[in-house]
Amino acid sequence: MKAPPFAYARPTTLDSALELLAGNDDAKVLAGGQSLLPVMNLRLGAPALLVDISRIPMLDRIVVDDDGAVTIGALVTHAAVEASPEIASHQPIVAAAAPHIGHRAIRNRGTCVGSIAHADPAAEMPAVCLATDAMMIATSTRGDRAIPAADFFTGFLETDLADDELLAAVRFPASPVGARGTVVEVARRHGDYALAGLACRLVFDGDTITDAALAYFGVGPHAQRVAPAEAALVGTSGDDDALDEAVRLVAATLDPPADVHGSANYRRHLAGVLCRRAVTELRSETGEAR
Repeated sequence: MKAPPFAYARPTTLDSALELLAGNDDAKVLAGGQSLLPVMNLRLGAPALLVDISRIPMLDRIVVDDDGAVTIGALVTHAAVEASPEIASHQPIVAAAAPHIGHRAIRNRGTCVGSIAHADPAAEMPAVCLATDAMMIATSTRGDRAIPAADFFTGFLETDLADDELLAAVRFPASPVGARGTVVEVARRHGDYALAGLACRLVFDGDTITDAALAYFGVGPHAQRVAPAEAALVGTSGDDDALDEAVRLVAATLDPPADVHGSANYRRHLAGVLCRRAVTELRSETGEAR
């Protein structure tokens, strides 16, 4: 299918882009287009105006602060995230998510921040944002606004972004000492959206877990953390008894959807399997904690 008719603008400054968004109630931002254009071609969305931000300078930057925090701009592609030594060093859980995202051609065009703004419930990056307590930097003609990841994802393909706001960047705070992270998922084929997935970050003091984040994707209307299971892991070594309790709480907390690819019970089972897999991987990880 083809997209319905729309107007198109390609501003070369951020101010111009924000003015276009402020002046049009039915405008959408176009960066990589790997999510938005398929939605339009399937007639699931019909914005009156596309504001193409690909020529705006400074939005394609990866910035690492002195404390190790990493800010990713709106035009940074998944491929750039995957290849970045700075992200691999300071935010390896972000780098770990990139190879799971689509196929190489999609990662070459699609943007990290665009995926977060699109908020597909089966996408990896929103869950990574939740697991790392990332901060969304939204901007408009009214100024900038920082939105915690926990408040950003509000429903199926819905976020806290206002119609006139552009998600200019996402800031991942410095990883705590002793933090380790991984992204695990189950999909029908590599590159497909996950039937269930987990962005997991654990903070260790010696062999003891002092903080835990279990952020799931593909098992609800948006990425979500499972606080009871996280609490069950804290204060333990991630041993079998703690894992059994965490898996039980994951199953008791999540209410995944059913579709032609899997029942709710199957997805709930996968969520527990992924919890066990991720914690076991991080518990046995050797070398420098991340």
